[in-house]
Amino acid sequence: MAHEQADSEDTLGELVSQKKEINIAEDSAGTSLAPAHSLWTTDAGGSVLLRMDDGCPEKPVTVHQMFKTAVERYGNMHALASKINDKWEKITFFEYYQLCRKAAKSFIKLGLERFHGVAILGFNSAEWFISAIGAIMAGGIMTGIYATNSPEACQYVASDSKANVVVVENQKQLDKILQIRDSLPHLRAIVQYSGQADENISNLYSWEHFMELGVDVSDQNLDDIIDSQRANQCCVLIYTSGTTGKPKGVMLSHDNITWTAKNASRAGDVQPADTKQESLVSYLPLSHVAAQMYDLWTGIQFGELVYFAQPDALKGSLVTTLREVCPTSHMGVPRVWEKMMEKIKYAISQCGYVKKKLATWAMSVSLEVNQRFLLKDEGKPFLFFLADSLVLQKLRAELGFSCCQKFFSGAAPISTETMQFFLGLNIRLYEVYGMSESTGPHFMSGANAYKLPSCGKVVPGCRYKMADVDSEGTGEICFWGRNIFMGFLNMEDKTREILDEDGWLHSGDLGKIDEEGFLYITGRIKELIITAGGENVPPVPIEEAVKAELPIISNAMLIGDKRKFLSMLLTLKCCSNTETMEPTEALSLEAVEFCKQLGSHATTVSDIVEGQDKEVYQAIKEGIERVNAGATSNAQRIQKWTVLRKDFSVSGGELGPTMKLRRPVVLEMYHSVIESLYRN
Repeated sequence: MAHEQADSEDTLGELVSQKKEINIAEDSAGTSLAPAHSLWTTDAGGSVLLRMDDGCPEKPVTVHQMFKTAVERYGNMHALASKINDKWEKITFFEYYQLCRKAAKSFIKLGLERFHGVAILGFNSAEWFISAIGAIMAGGIMTGIYATNSPEACQYVASDSKANVVVVENQKQLDKILQIRDSLPHLRAIVQYSGQADENISNLYSWEHFMELGVDVSDQNLDDIIDSQRANQCCVLIYTSGTTGKPKGVMLSHDNITWTAKNASRAGDVQPADTKQESLVSYLPLSHVAAQMYDLWTGIQFGELVYFAQPDALKGSLVTTLREVCPTSHMGVPRVWEKMMEKIKYAISQCGYVKKKLATWAMSVSLEVNQRFLLKDEGKPFLFFLADSLVLQKLRAELGFSCCQKFFSGAAPISTETMQFFLGLNIRLYEVYGMSESTGPHFMSGANAYKLPSCGKVVPGCRYKMADVDSEGTGEICFWGRNIFMGFLNMEDKTREILDEDGWLHSGDLGKIDEEGFLYITGRIKELIITAGGENVPPVPIEEAVKAELPIISNAMLIGDKRKFLSMLLTLKCCSNTETMEPTEALSLEAVEFCKQLGSHATTVSDIVEGQDKEVYQAIKEGIERVNAGATSNAQRIQKWTVLRKDFSVSGGELGPTMKLRRPVVLEMYHSVIESLYRN
């Protein structure tokens, strides 16, 4: 169907009648679900009805049951790989499981209460995974905290989740918790998993000491707690990044985690390890649902080998790790793919004439052929395979992708330019679309569901409908399925806002579905600009068009809500400080190359902005004019623009942890600049 893939009438009524039987039925391990009367709750210890129907009839299982099954299937295969003293140290699934039990006993010994939090603050590591699963086994709720969070932001998450234990990576993260520990009434202990822990500090434990704390906790004690857990109870909290207001604690049940890990990964064609073991590099923040599902939970469900990147992965070492381990699958947020694109573009620009021509030819052949043969290799011309073997294989190997078969992009929209660039390398980026509130993916591209510039098709077993569809077929995307969250912790009003009375999750995103079931995102309802003349303008397509026209532009943000005309804030691509990741004055190599081609000698942001570099400003003016020429109406044309002195960044506050633009923050930070654009 074009607009609806669900019969929503009586959905909840039917479900409730089914649940009378389901809630007393036994699941595959012989344990019943906890009694529930609603699809949502805001209580950490609450339970919910599961959205079980003919489309997703699988029996619900807990995280422990999923892990136990994985150990039975993959026990002697390697599960986790950590680089210690320049050597990869690996542990098997059986060893991994035993370490999680050991950690669980230690959490019990420290007094972890049922449905209280264990907050984990630090970079991805085996200890992060073991703490997460150990916390759940011990009856707690696991929550990640972004490593970039301020002490105040850490305090909010740890307090809201009633954290009994905070697990920190190193001294830097420990210092944040020590600053706020007096305002954490539930905190009983801090565990440090990297660096030398100063155990003179009360209730601070090194990782080694922590892992030995529970030696006198019996297996029976732990098993009793594990056996008391139900698949429709909360085990994970994901905190939204809080672009507006306080972060919200997204409560995910065991069933949310285990069902999604199994079914979404199938849609992405992930293979179980007893067929062919997948390998991946874990480097994105595990406090975000995308990385947690992809690295941690899917890793267990399908028996994947997870390599942990170095903490400076996003500062430049990621590609080195990828080259070392040659993963079979890789996920990145759009900014990661953009950085890789810039790296390859620069490498090609530095080649001699013949090599440069060869690379350009090979990439144009690959792009053209891949766009014609989207879903199959049969029929591709000999020239394509020649280009791939002569040139493109080497370029992919430069990025560490010589063995990689699956490439995913998620957490934020990716530009068509980036997707096409990678098609030119014979790499299909499979876009994933979902929310924390849908346990990550709800729509996925894959080998059998690929169409640019769509986000693919709905994950099998999930449903969607479009609400308030306009004359052009655009409406709000609504979700239904076993992946839909339990509710926002302690936030009934916010939960009622996002879940309607029939239990549909309203995404707040605008999109349209084509006749084949492919989803196209057009923007967010809250981001929609309504001009003073009443014209609705989705900003993202215009911003992406500007960036595609002007390779020197890093970020573009359209302004115009309640204004007489549209204007735009622009930032330039520049280098980042490798330690702080703060944007510097120095233009990126790609930006410098762009300037050179115009006849400009600019090498810094100041060179361009302070002197209003004639060549660069003229190029930007012409680029925006080209974008305006394609506008659907006069109201959608950019009338004024300005170049800011500094690029947007996570540390600056303009971008969230997954590099999403925080529009309300930018509006506030650059209020005076924006106002100057609208003065006569």
